[in-house]
Amino acid sequence: MSLPDTPRSDPTGDLLSEPHHDGSPLYLDTESPTLGWTVKVRVRTAASDPVQQVWIRTTYDAEPTYHPCTVLEHDEHTTWWQGDLPVHNPVTHYRFLLSYGPEQGGRQRWLTAAGMVEYDGPDTFDFKVSSHEAAPAWTRDAVVYQIFPDRFARSSRADERPTPQWAVPAAWDDEVAFEGTDPHTPLQLFGGDLDGIVDHLDHVEETGANVLYLTPVFPGESNHRYNATTFDEVDPLLGGDEAYARLAEAVHARGWHLLGDLTANHTGDTHEWFVRARSDPASRTRGWYYFHPDGAYECWMGHGTLPKLDHTNDEMRRTMIEGPESTVARWLQPPYALDGWRIDVANMTGRLGAIDVNHEAARAVRRTATAEKHDAWVIGEHNHDASQDIDGDGWHGTMNYSGFSWPVWSWVRAHETPARPFGRPVAVPRRPGPLIHRALQEWRARYGHRASAQSWNILSSHDSARIRTLTRDPARHRVAAGLQFTLPGVPMVFAGDELGLEGVNGEDGRKPMPWGHRDAWDTATLAAYRTLATLRRDHVALGFGSLRWAYVDDDCLVYLREHPAGSVLVCARRAGGPAVALDAGLVGLTDGSVLAATEPGSGSPLKATDGTIELPAADGAGFWVWQL
Repeated sequence: MSLPDTPRSDPTGDLLSEPHHDGSPLYLDTESPTLGWTVKVRVRTAASDPVQQVWIRTTYDAEPTYHPCTVLEHDEHTTWWQGDLPVHNPVTHYRFLLSYGPEQGGRQRWLTAAGMVEYDGPDTFDFKVSSHEAAPAWTRDAVVYQIFPDRFARSSRADERPTPQWAVPAAWDDEVAFEGTDPHTPLQLFGGDLDGIVDHLDHVEETGANVLYLTPVFPGESNHRYNATTFDEVDPLLGGDEAYARLAEAVHARGWHLLGDLTANHTGDTHEWFVRARSDPASRTRGWYYFHPDGAYECWMGHGTLPKLDHTNDEMRRTMIEGPESTVARWLQPPYALDGWRIDVANMTGRLGAIDVNHEAARAVRRTATAEKHDAWVIGEHNHDASQDIDGDGWHGTMNYSGFSWPVWSWVRAHETPARPFGRPVAVPRRPGPLIHRALQEWRARYGHRASAQSWNILSSHDSARIRTLTRDPARHRVAAGLQFTLPGVPMVFAGDELGLEGVNGEDGRKPMPWGHRDAWDTATLAAYRTLATLRRDHVALGFGSLRWAYVDDDCLVYLREHPAGSVLVCARRAGGPAVALDAGLVGLTDGSVLAATEPGSGSPLKATDGTIELPAADGAGFWVWQL
C-alpha cells in the first residue's frame, strides 16, 4: 500500500511493447566511434507493432538528414531494424522516425532517448553518440567507496599530533556539531587519519568496493579541507605525504584504484597563493583571483574563506591544471600514483557571470590527467543539469544527483523524514513510480547512454542527508541500494551507508564510523551491499548493457539490463504488492534463475507459462535480480 501522501497513478504495464534503442552493444556497433565512421544502429519493435518504415534522423552540421532502416531480423515476438548512422560531428545527435500505413491513418511517431512521442519535438532528448574517448574500461565495473578522512578512523599515531589552534577537538563518540545552528560545525576535529584508513581496508573490501575516493587531503583550516592552504603537501594532521604514500601502496596492492578530490574552483583564504595576492597587489598571484579595485574579491557562494580562482589566467592554469608540473599531474605521479580526480564544484569552475571557460578548464584537467596516466578517471561534481558539461573531452561523467539521486530519493523516502538535501527549503517529496520512471528516462536521455553509465549513482554523500534517514526503513534502504547498483551508472557508497548510519543533512551525515559499536551495525544491509557489488562485477550487462523498462506502477519498478554476453531482469518494490505478469516473448525469457534478493528467503526462479512470466507478489519492500 502506498503511504497517504502519495497520489495514485495508473500502472505502465505495456512498456515492453514500445520500440526501443539505446547506446549499448545490442543497439549500437560501438559507443565511441572515430569521427567520420558510419556505425550500424538497431531498433527493436514488437512484432505486433504495425510500423511500416523506420528512418534515422540525424543532423549534419545542424541540418537534418534522414537515413532508412531495413528489417534485420523478425520472429513472432520482435522485429529488429538496422540502419547506417554517419558520425559527422564529434557528438552526433539522432532519433528515429516511425511511419505507419493508411490503416493507422498515416500515423508518424518519434523514438527519442526519453521514449516515444507523437509530435515533432525539440532535439533535447535525442540519442547521442560521442567520438571522444570513453572513460577507462576499469571504471564500468567500479564500486566507489567515499571516505571523509576526519570521520573514518584514527590510527594509533593520531594521538601524537597536536590539535591546531583553529580546531575544536572532539572524542570519537561525541555528537557532531549541527550545521546551521553551531558555529563549530567546520571546526570540530575528530582526528581521523590516513593510516586509520589503511587499518580498515578489510572492511572496505567487505563492502565489495574496489575504488577509494577521499575528500581533500590537503591542509585547510577546517575538518572538510575544501579551503586548502596549499596543494603541495598532505595535511600533517592526516599523517602527511608519507601516510598518503602508504595508503596508495596499500590500495594498489589490492588491485584497487585511488581517487583524489581537488578544488579547482577556489582555494582557502589562508592558501599561500591568496595570502601573497591579498597582501601585495603587485604579486604574480594577484591575477590568479578576481580582485575588485577596492580590494574585495569574488568567492564561492559568498563565503569569504573560499576565494575564486580565475581560469582565464595562463600562469594559474599552468600551476594548477595544465602540464606535468601542475597540481593535477603531480599527485598522479609516484609515490601516490592517484588514478584520477573528483573535481569539486566542477560546474562553477571557470564560470563567473559573463565569463565561461568551464569547458577549457575541464579539457585541461582531463588532458593533463590522461597524459600522466592514460587510464585516469575525471569526475566533475555537479548538483544540477550537467548535460552541457559531459560526453565531450572534459569530465568523463558527473556525480549524478539530478539524474539518479533525486528520483530515487523521491521514490523510497519515508512518509515523514526531516531530511532536506542540499538546502532545499522543503523535504524531499514522495512520488509514485511512473513519475520516477519518467524522471530517470529524461535525465538519462539528457546525458546520453554513455555519459550516464560513466557517472556516479549516489544515495548519500558528505554533502547530503543519509539514505537511511530518507527511507526510515532497512528494507527500503536496501531497495535503494539495489537501484544504485543495477541502473546505468557507477555506484558510489558513502562510508557508513552499508551499516545504516543516519544523518538529516551533509554535516549530520558525517558522523564518525562506529568501530566500537559493532553490535549496532545493520549487518543485513552490509551483506546486501556486498552481494550487489559482486553481482555488478559478475554480470557485464550491469556495466555495459542496455536499460529496457518492463513494468512500472506506484510501488514497483521492473526493468531489464541486456547485453550479448547475458541479461538480467530486475524488480524493485518500495512496498508490498500483487504479482506482475510480463510477456515472456518480449522479455526474451524461457526461464530465469534468481541471482540476488535483498530480503533473505524471498527469491524464487522464474518460469514461462503459456507465454507469460509472473513476478511473485510481495508482502513488503524488496529487491530481486534474475539471470535470463
